[in-house]
Amino acid sequence: MPTEQTLMPPGLSGRTRQPSTSPALTLAAAVLGSGLITLDATIVNVALPAIGSSLGGGMSGLQWVVDAYTLAFAALMLSTGAFADRAGASRAYAVGVALFTLASAACGLAPTLPVLIGARVVQGAAAAVVLPASLALVRQAHPDPARRGRAVATWAAGSSTALALGPVAGGALTTSWGWRGIFFVNLPLGLAALVLLVRTPRSERRPAPLDLPGQATAVLALTALTFAVIEGGTTGLAAGAVAVAATAVFVRIEARRPHPVVPLGLFRDRAVRVAVAAGVACSVAFYGTIFLFSLFFQQLQGRSALAAGLLFLPMTGLIPVTNVMAGKLAGRHGPRLPLLLGQALTVAGLLALLAVGTRTPAVVAAVLLVPPAVGVALAIPTLTAVMLDAVPPERAGLAAGVLNAARQVSGGLGIAVFGALVTGGFTTGMRTSLLLGAALFVPALALSFRLADHPARRP
Repeated sequence: MPTEQTLMPPGLSGRTRQPSTSPALTLAAAVLGSGLITLDATIVNVALPAIGSSLGGGMSGLQWVVDAYTLAFAALMLSTGAFADRAGASRAYAVGVALFTLASAACGLAPTLPVLIGARVVQGAAAAVVLPASLALVRQAHPDPARRGRAVATWAAGSSTALALGPVAGGALTTSWGWRGIFFVNLPLGLAALVLLVRTPRSERRPAPLDLPGQATAVLALTALTFAVIEGGTTGLAAGAVAVAATAVFVRIEARRPHPVVPLGLFRDRAVRVAVAAGVACSVAFYGTIFLFSLFFQQLQGRSALAAGLLFLPMTGLIPVTNVMAGKLAGRHGPRLPLLLGQALTVAGLLALLAVGTRTPAVVAAVLLVPPAVGVALAIPTLTAVMLDAVPPERAGLAAGVLNAARQVSGGLGIAVFGALVTGGFTTGMRTSLLLGAALFVPALALSFRLADHPARRP
């Protein structure tokens, strides 16, 4: 997702015994790790038809290949910031990268679809550890605020670049090496990140409360809800009932815990509601669109994985540039303008994509994918700043973790819903999905119009 890692996750407050002996190498390690987990969020989509041909499983199986990673990443991110504090950022980062690398090898060697999905769950869990730990490493290596600001910008730019390269890299690797190549490429990158970490001193551990009951019920609720959407039928209804019950228990737990993973009081603030609503709509639009058109270009238009990946380049290549523009707009005019502009552009782009059919030239479809991506890239940095401005500094990491988790979960659920819709007929289901994605922006835009009443710092 655009600038998904520009959020400031939990785990940033850990103190260290000494600054890194090599800040540049520490930054390189952090950028490589965060870029690796961002790359994996988009590189898989283009390879889905090849995975389906090799391992079977139908549309629901392909949805789980994507959502197993996304849901584990999102749900566990609620607690991994606290884990990074308790274990120390350097230890947590090493464990996360090592586990991610091993899970990538298991994905590449998977003999069946269930094994692949299981390995993707482990990948997502490891990614949830890497994200907060990597940014904590950047902070400990750059005690000077000015240098730290430049380092964080470099870290975020690396993630945006990886996001943009994901579909192209996925297409190239699938075409030249087969779908297993998209996972095997993580092995040398993960090893390189661990080698760079050698020059980073161990981070100091610090007490950090863990809400294990809340975390467990969150995982159960999200998994059951996704299962209900993907599988449907009687089994889906049963899973939906489990999701409702688990959600009720989760809310009850969070209302009573002294240190909940999701403080319910956050949502009393209008700015928080704006940020979450807009973030959810943007994630569904972005991830859902990539999922749909990865299948559209290959299964309906018969193009190769490489060609499909290249067709996404105009869409993803503009994301880093647009992120910078969003910051400048917010700095000059406040957050309301880029937030409204980004959402409106995304809605217009989704509606324009309704005209795409099987006979639409691929180049035209690729051009029509640009406006919604640019709109999302305008909105995400702004809504992130709005979220962080709405809470006290000591709760910034917690609030960012909640927002990031909400965006990841909604992206995974969006893929689940869109995949279910296209099962009955791809073109009709695709258009219904695009309309649904556009409709999600209605409440987000309504809330955003009232943002001017809420004082917020300019990024």
